[in-house]
Amino acid sequence: MDKAFWHERWQNNQIGFHQQEINSHLQRFWEELALPAGSSVFVPLCGKSRDMLWLREQGHPVLGVEISPRAVADFFAENGLEPEISEPRGGLQRWAFDDLVILCGDLFELQPDDVSACRAIYDRASLIALPPAMRPDYAQKMNQLFSESRPTLLVTMEYPQEEMKGPPFSVDETEVRGYYGGRFRVRDILKLDILAENPRFRERGLSHMYERVYLLQP
Repeated sequence: MDKAFWHERWQNNQIGFHQQEINSHLQRFWEELALPAGSSVFVPLCGKSRDMLWLREQGHPVLGVEISPRAVADFFAENGLEPEISEPRGGLQRWAFDDLVILCGDLFELQPDDVSACRAIYDRASLIALPPAMRPDYAQKMNQLFSESRPTLLVTMEYPQEEMKGPPFSVDETEVRGYYGGRFRVRDILKLDILAENPRFRERGLSHMYERVYLLQP
């Protein structure tokens, strides 16, 4: 899986991973991070998620990163926002509407200074978007970006990986704790059977599928 894969998915509108509605787990559990008012939030691999609008409505400046220019442009256009677009620098192009900013480019090109103002992380579709071989590099990159750990709300999916080719990929609790247990207190706060409400996954051969929500506290 490389950059071209995601560019092609967005260009062909193969974006079944995109949620039109605000994520219910975000709305239910976000306050558990107990962030100071006005804390900036980092949203990796943000796509055109409307969750960023919800976070902003709660008073949080938002910084997303997304590799697909199509996704970034669609986010602002579909929500009636006119962004200021800067010239690319260091492989990243800044799209900004007030305190809602998306850096268009490869997450692995980010530097600690780019995210230094962010006090929390929301990961709903980032870790599970990556195949097993890439996930350790992703976790290492996040650790490099934040020398001081940030409270994180993490949403994953769990299913028999041999029954379906991702994305989204299955990431079980053991793997989550392997990546984050050294720097965070990992709280497993929800395990929800979601196969019945997602027939497209049953049609792809899944026997069961759970959504997992973790609270990662430094």
